[in-house]
This record gives sequence, structure tokens and C-alpha cells, in this order.
Amino acid sequence: MPFPAAYFDDMYRVDDDPWGYRHRWYERRKQQLTLAVLPRERYRHGYEPACANGELAALLATRCDVLLASDLSGKAVRAARERCAALPNVGIEQRVLPHEWPDAQFDLIVIGELAYYLDADETAALAGRACASLAADGTLLACHWRHGFADGLQSAVAAHAAFDRCTSLVKLVHHEERDLLLDVWSKDARSVAEHEGL
Repeated sequence: MPFPAAYFDDMYRVDDDPWGYRHRWYERRKQQLTLAVLPRERYRHGYEPACANGELAALLATRCDVLLASDLSGKAVRAARERCAALPNVGIEQRVLPHEWPDAQFDLIVIGELAYYLDADETAALAGRACASLAADGTLLACHWRHGFADGLQSAVAAHAAFDRCTSLVKLVHHEERDLLLDVWSKDARSVAEHEGL
């Protein structure tokens, strides 16, 4: 990863919520959008890479039997562990992605605000690992900020295109706003209503 852990650790030295996940309406709304577009009500085993301080992980935990979350930053991992301490179904680990992708199968993978910190080759590797570890009935969600910023190595559109190239996946949801891009893919092309036999 081009950005060392120290880059993010420095942000957490000043504030344990450097992006305002707890108090900014933009972030809280994005978390609710993420939950709303998930096509299934429950998941067996979820994974959230780049979990930051664990605010979204705490919400995803309500939809998962087991949730693994990880972050590059040791300070973020400590903040996420503190945030999720009362949630026995959540595990938080420090991992460098895409290289330290967990050796497990997931039926939910939520990738938010991560891919534009990676170059194109690393994003392709991230997409490949996510696709390979996604269960046959699994859901993959990606959500990224659309505005350019000094440390971004690629756009949200370019990052999501790497997931579009996973030929085993079908796009179920495409949500685009001026501020964010949110896509949901699955190996199961059925809609929510079709899952319920309607």
C-alpha cells in the first residue's frame, strides 16, 4: 500500500474520528444508505476492510452473525475495538490490504473509502481477492467519495471499474450522487423480491 500506517496513525493522534463518522450527517446518511441497499436482511460472515474507528462495523454487526473488520492503522484498530467492545460477534484485526486479505469465505464484503488509496494494480488485486472469497450467495458493496483529493491515487469510478471486471459478479445496485458512488454486486443475480419468491 502506498500509504504507510503512520500516515493514518497521525490522523488518529489528533482525533479518534478524523472523518467525522459519528457526527457528520453526510457520513451518518452514507452508513444508512449502505445498510439500506444490502439485498439480504442477514449475513453469516461479513468482512469490512478499512473499518477506520468502527462506526460502520458496529452497524453491520446488527446484520451479521459474525463480522470481521480490519484496518491498516493500529490506532484505528484500537478505536474500532473500543467502539465494538460490547459486540461479541465482531473481531477487529490490523491488516495491510490487499496483500493480507483474510483466508476465509464471506457472504458480505463492504469496501468503503479504501480503493482510491491504492494504485490500479493493487485495486485489481483487492477486487480479485474479494471476488475469490465471496460466497455463492454473497454480497459485495463498494462506496467511495467522488471528489478528488490530494492523496487519492484514482477516482471512485476507476476503483469501482475494477470490481465490474470480476466476471463472476452481477451488479445489483448502482447509486450515484455528486458526492459518492455506491455499487452492490453479487454472484446471485436474483432481486430481493425474487429471493422471497415474488
